[in-house]
Amino acid sequence: MDITEAINKRRSVRSYKLDPVSEDSLKRILEAARLAPSAKNKQDWKFIVVRDPEKRKKLSVAAKNQEFIAQAPVVIVGVALDPDYFMTSEVQACKVDLGIAMEHIALAAVAEGLGTCWIGAFYQDEVKKILNIPEKYKVIALMPLGFPADQAVPKSRKSLEEITCYDNFTE
Repeated sequence: MDITEAINKRRSVRSYKLDPVSEDSLKRILEAARLAPSAKNKQDWKFIVVRDPEKRKKLSVAAKNQEFIAQAPVVIVGVALDPDYFMTSEVQACKVDLGIAMEHIALAAVAEGLGTCWIGAFYQDEVKKILNIPEKYKVIALMPLGFPADQAVPKSRKSLEEITCYDNFTE
């Protein structure tokens, strides 16, 4: 599968089959995250692979009772190890870095025939407690991973003309 096909097929999956994710697929997906670029190439991140059903259930509760998170056979949690570092642009590096790495995970999952869903609706302190994450770190995203149990629905997106301008900003 080429990258354009993976981008077109990527969607937010909110219903998963019980089928396990193979170790080989999981390693290829995590390798995609490892290869993601990061500010100063520091890779100030950890990816927690959560397979334990009880922990997945607790994560689903911490994520505002989104039950499909517990349904997925794997949840990958992206954790920033240096959340206080800001780039010269005044943008927090960890949000960009983990955004890129987590999307690498999402696209690699599509190539493996799997689905994911970006989860930003969760309670930071609860997730940290469930996974024993020290206070100084920041959870950036949760990403359930598994075989989709539902059918893809066409995406609604703005036109290229609505989101693009050239040489100067225009409204």
